[in-house]
Amino acid sequence: MPAQNRRSEKSRRAIYAAALALVGEVGYPRTTVEGIAARAGVGKQTIYRWWNSKADVLLEAFLDLTDGPEPPALPDTGDIAADLKAVLRATVDELTDPAFEIPARALTAEGVVNEEVGRIFVTRLLQPSLQLYVDRLRTAQEAGQIRPETDPRIALELFVSPLAQRWLQHTAPFSHEYTDTLVDYALHGLAPR
Repeated sequence: MPAQNRRSEKSRRAIYAAALALVGEVGYPRTTVEGIAARAGVGKQTIYRWWNSKADVLLEAFLDLTDGPEPPALPDTGDIAADLKAVLRATVDELTDPAFEIPARALTAEGVVNEEVGRIFVTRLLQPSLQLYVDRLRTAQEAGQIRPETDPRIALELFVSPLAQRWLQHTAPFSHEYTDTLVDYALHGLAPR
C-alpha cells in the first residue's frame, strides 16, 4: 500500500464515506470496489492503487471512523469497577450510534462467514481493544483487586462476550444498566477471597 501522504485526502475521505455507506445500505457481499468508486467519484483504479480489496478499504475506513489503529488506553483511576463501567457505557453509546453500528454490524456479520474478513477484523480491530482490557485487568491484579491466579484474557470475556452477544443478536435491552450489572457480576466472581 502506498504511503498515506501520496493519497489525495479528499479522495480518501470520499472513498471511506462511500464504503461505509454502501456496506450499511447493501451489506458486505453486495458492496463492490466499483460501487465504492462510483459513489466516491473516483476511478476503481484509484482504489486498487491504494488498497488490495474491498475488505481493506472497509476495514481502513472503519479504523478511521473509530479514531485510528490504536485505541485509547482504558482509564486507571484505581477503581477497576468504575473504570470498566465507564468504558462499557461508552461502548454501548458507540454501538448504538448508527454511524458506527451499521458498518460494525455489517463487517461483524461478514466476518462470521468470510474467514479472511473475520481474521482481519479480529486482528486489526478487535484484538487491540481486547488487549487494553487485559492490560487494565493486570494492573487491577497488581493492586490486589482481582485474584492473582485469574487469567485476564478469560476474565474480560465475562463482560465483553455477553455484551457483544446482546448487541449482535438483539436478545434483550442494550443499556448502561446492563453493562454495570455485567461488571458487578464479573467482579464479584473475580474479587479476592
